[in-house]
Amino acid sequence: MPLPELDLRLDDFEPTDPQVEEAFLHAVSLNQDMLLPLAEHHSPSGGNSFYVLHDSSVTWGIPGEPQIAALHLQRDLVARTFHFEYVPLPLPSMAQSLLINRGCPPDAIDLNPDLGPPPADEATRALERRLMGDGDHFACGYSYTNDSPDDMVTVAALRALDGRASSPFRVVIEEVDSEAWTHTLREGGFASAEEAVQWCQERISGTAGPLPPVRPGVSSTRPAALPKSPAPRPPGRSH
Repeated sequence: MPLPELDLRLDDFEPTDPQVEEAFLHAVSLNQDMLLPLAEHHSPSGGNSFYVLHDSSVTWGIPGEPQIAALHLQRDLVARTFHFEYVPLPLPSMAQSLLINRGCPPDAIDLNPDLGPPPADEATRALERRLMGDGDHFACGYSYTNDSPDDMVTVAALRALDGRASSPFRVVIEEVDSEAWTHTLREGGFASAEEAVQWCQERISGTAGPLPPVRPGVSSTRPAALPKSPAPRPPGRSH
């Protein structure tokens, strides 16, 4: 079965201004043939399009960078112009959550089941549904995607935006079983941002212990932000 091509539906539309044109060129146009639509929805009016994309060009770039992106196109049907939002994210469910937050109907942005390994169990499906629904309650401060066939894994460290949330620092980890061609998604809780990021880095290097369970939070204060650039980065991927 041939892979679907990305149809942006922008014939006869122009960017709203030169800044949008430049940003769209670098975010989308130059890599359009490398962007695989995993899910898409177009509003009946034609004013909005929502995409969950996989960017295969990332595998040759900086090791660990997200390979998933959310793309929201907004068209002015009278002026025939458009602007856009393009956000790289570590997991498809996070991209779905962002698009739902931008107005995409939740039941209209399901992933194409032919374009990736299916969930291995109900725990994975349940966590993916929850991330789709309340993903905007968390901020992603760190992620690493390893696409080596020997260990296909994505880790993301999250901070709850509500300081009263249970386990205000979370790690979600997606692991692909390349033989069974399924994936699992699991979640753990941490007391601090540093511990969450450290566990992620240890998982990538193969030295992590078990993922701690999510525990009820007791603090009513806003948790500290995750570090923007934790160092050092885990080892790069092999190709």
